[in-house]
Amino acid sequence: MDIYFYNTLTKKKEVFKPIDEKQVKIYSCGPTVYKDATIGNMRTNIFQDVLRRVLRYNGYTLKHAMNITDVGHLVSDGDEGEDKMLKSAREEKKTPMEIANYYTNLFFQDLELLNIETPEIVCKATDHIKEMLAYVQKLVEKGYAYETSTAIYFDIAKLDQYPILSNLNLREQKAGARVDVDLEKRSPYDFALWIKAPKNHLMKWDSPWGPSYPGWHIECSAMGQKYLGEQFDIHTGGIDLIPTHHENEIAQSKGNCGKIPANYWMHGEYLLINGGKMSKSLGNVYLMKDLIEKGYDPLVYRLFSYSCHYKNKLNFTWEGMQATTKSLERLKNGYQLHLLGKDEVEDREIQEVETRFHQAINDDLNMPLALGAVWEVIKQEKKSPKWADLLVKFDTVLGLKIKEPIQKKEEEIPQEILDLVKQRKQARENKDWTKSDELRDLIQNKGYDIKDTKEGIEIHRC
Repeated sequence: MDIYFYNTLTKKKEVFKPIDEKQVKIYSCGPTVYKDATIGNMRTNIFQDVLRRVLRYNGYTLKHAMNITDVGHLVSDGDEGEDKMLKSAREEKKTPMEIANYYTNLFFQDLELLNIETPEIVCKATDHIKEMLAYVQKLVEKGYAYETSTAIYFDIAKLDQYPILSNLNLREQKAGARVDVDLEKRSPYDFALWIKAPKNHLMKWDSPWGPSYPGWHIECSAMGQKYLGEQFDIHTGGIDLIPTHHENEIAQSKGNCGKIPANYWMHGEYLLINGGKMSKSLGNVYLMKDLIEKGYDPLVYRLFSYSCHYKNKLNFTWEGMQATTKSLERLKNGYQLHLLGKDEVEDREIQEVETRFHQAINDDLNMPLALGAVWEVIKQEKKSPKWADLLVKFDTVLGLKIKEPIQKKEEEIPQEILDLVKQRKQARENKDWTKSDELRDLIQNKGYDIKDTKEGIEIHRC
């Protein structure tokens, strides 16, 4: 069965044709390990994990490389400001290595919580200085780069086309809209390959241009070429990487070997929070630990991400997480019911549903449509282990650990809520129904629901 992917490079959905008939080579832009990864970052990693699983579902083996950026990513994408690693190290009073190790470990802990597979190759920028330096030297020798008093820059004027991915018209941009801090640059859109380090700079290496450190973009080009070759199948990342990082990777590769490094470029869209942008100023930057502290199984967030196609913006709400918690419970309970079932089901019925699932995932990772096939299985009146086996097969793509019971964390109810519940109980005993209703409404306004049962009062978050 053919696989179709939307290719940012060609701006259309295409049949996937790998370079090798059996193995697919993928490069994914990993984290800059200077702070915690947000649930928005994790949405991109879930999309990339689904891509891996879909390719394997179709019989391919994988060679997947992901970088860890622990040097060179400046606070501005336009080669401006200080290195994010150094800024974080100064603020947290740690060394850059301590910062990198700490946030790298947290990142992989989050991947494990979400049942995201670790790529076959994980490559740290600081372990590949030699490869990056050789790459820059080749660009200089071929006339694609030039030296200023502050850096080695890539000369975009030497390319037949720049940019390629973003459709940005440079002539319509203001001269210094992206960066114009180095007056020695030939164009404001030339970008830094190698940056000369001040004397007190903590992260620097010897080079033909003195003590210096790599630019952000050169890292992925050098490591991608080392592990996957001059050309590979798929390059992934978040949509925010298109106009700068991925454009510049392509530029570097064309200068180095005359080729665009990947045949297919795939990008995940943004995560919104309550319809708006995630930002520190709004106090809505959520991490995986925030979801866990609120009592959510991390796999609920994974399932939540399937409610929207990876190329569309996904709106995160706590109400949505609550609803998805119930969906995951239904899914796992449905699996158990089929596992214990004894009804006869024809193989033809199984195959028809499996085909619909397969067609959905092969249609540019259409997970919302694929879930339709999953729920079709759950709703089957005939309960059969054959359906359970199919759900297990689907779960090789879903990654929801369908065989395992959902993990619930007992939530500690705030004392304020407990006091209001006690007052309501007293009001009911006094048959003061008006006050009882008022207290119920107040409790609900504070984010909790109460239910009167024969066993007592149940309290849970709305």
